[in-house]
Amino acid sequence: MSTTAPLPDPAATPPATEPYPKRWLALAVIAVTVLMVILDATIVNIALPAVSADLDVTAASQQWIVTAYTLTFGGFLLLGGRIADFWGRKRTYLVGAVGFAIASALGGLAQNEELLFAARALQGAFGALLAPASLALLTVLFTDAKERAKAFAVYGAIAGGGSAVGLLLGGVLTEYADWRWCFWVNVPVAVIAVVAAIPIVPESKAPGETSYDIPGAVLITLGLASFVYGFTQVAETAQANADAGNGDSGWTDASALTFIAVGVLLVAAFVVLELKVRNPLLPMRLVLDRNRGGAYLTSTLVGAGLIGAFFFLSLYFQQVLGYTPVAAGFASLPTTLGVLVSAGAASGLVPRIGPKPLMVAGGLLAAAGLFLMSFLDVDSSFWSLAFPGQLLLGLGLGFTFVPLSNLALIGAGEHDAGAASAMLNATQQVGASIGTALLATLSVGAITSAVTDSVAAGQDPTDPAVGIAAQVEGYTTAFTWAAVLLVVGALVSAVLIKATKEDLPADGAVVHAG
Repeated sequence: MSTTAPLPDPAATPPATEPYPKRWLALAVIAVTVLMVILDATIVNIALPAVSADLDVTAASQQWIVTAYTLTFGGFLLLGGRIADFWGRKRTYLVGAVGFAIASALGGLAQNEELLFAARALQGAFGALLAPASLALLTVLFTDAKERAKAFAVYGAIAGGGSAVGLLLGGVLTEYADWRWCFWVNVPVAVIAVVAAIPIVPESKAPGETSYDIPGAVLITLGLASFVYGFTQVAETAQANADAGNGDSGWTDASALTFIAVGVLLVAAFVVLELKVRNPLLPMRLVLDRNRGGAYLTSTLVGAGLIGAFFFLSLYFQQVLGYTPVAAGFASLPTTLGVLVSAGAASGLVPRIGPKPLMVAGGLLAAAGLFLMSFLDVDSSFWSLAFPGQLLLGLGLGFTFVPLSNLALIGAGEHDAGAASAMLNATQQVGASIGTALLATLSVGAITSAVTDSVAAGQDPTDPAVGIAAQVEGYTTAFTWAAVLLVVGALVSAVLIKATKEDLPADGAVVHAG
């Protein structure tokens, strides 16, 4: 077992059964950087109009401010997880945090769209090192079932509520400072985390053979990138068609469909390769395990539904209710409140009742919250539907993410902790990409249909009231289908997951050297 010291003193190294004494401090440090990565997926969303105006980014290119990040993040996650396992999780974590800070500084300094897009891509690449290394460190630091549940409650709260906090922080920084601070805010956070991590976070590596599966890394990175890019193009085409008054969906874009098909083929080739190579990038035993496979599939569906909630709710607050960026950010906080409440409760419940009941109940609660928001209207009051809907959504997400994070990594073993955690991150990322395309296409279709119906009823299509009513129809359609995705996720959990509370104590305790 590799440690931070070249020649560790055996007397100073605790036995494998002894927990690492600074594990809770390490959790605090890791939590900060995990939050930074998750925030970065949404913090820029509210700042998009300001960024586009300042750098003369066209409407067609604007989506790359978000996509450049998600493409590299999703594409490199599995490779990042394996690098963490073999090169050292602490070392990978530190390199990821430093690289993320440098990329963030470059983004804040960008004077043109090319540099901004490049900085976002760099953020995604270093985030793909940072995220799986962080989660793998939690896996090997917390070996007691009850303690691990509490650690994953922290992770679950961050994963579920981080997106909403990102919207709030993005609104505050954009309105009261400058959009560039949406990037620069990461620099001091990363510096503090790195300085704290060096003495506090222990090193750990995968035991046994540690050769890299380079062909597998190339196939899955290109496959995921192609897949995500194809779905992004579908959403972009749907929006472009709607802006041009064309009722066609984004699924008519031959280029987008080609990228999706190529992505599927490359991922299929990756699976075949992984079944044959000696040291696979993603051991198929991780995915084919019934409980873990069910957790990954649930994670994909939750990711798909969740992105719809935050994306369309933010648009509803700003474009229909006329909220300022800060007000829209504050209006998104009930989701975070719900997550914090339920994640804390879930940490105590997982060791008592097991993961399955919580995941099923959480999925149904979150779906109920989204379904409630599908009744929003042009003049709905915030407290009547948006507040209780978001609160239910948050409660459901907390109950889902805590056992999900725990279950996806339990029993993965010391050798595969990074790969298992990277797969969890990758499923959420791919799910979010699919959800963005699917829900955007359905939303645009509903908007086009609503405008057509208004014209048929004799209304003036240039009347702003007609346009706003159509927008609301599009948003509520997205909420309805997002709720459906979460119900399907709950059903997947109910059918596939068989793990009980007795299955939760972790194996593979790790030797640490402080």
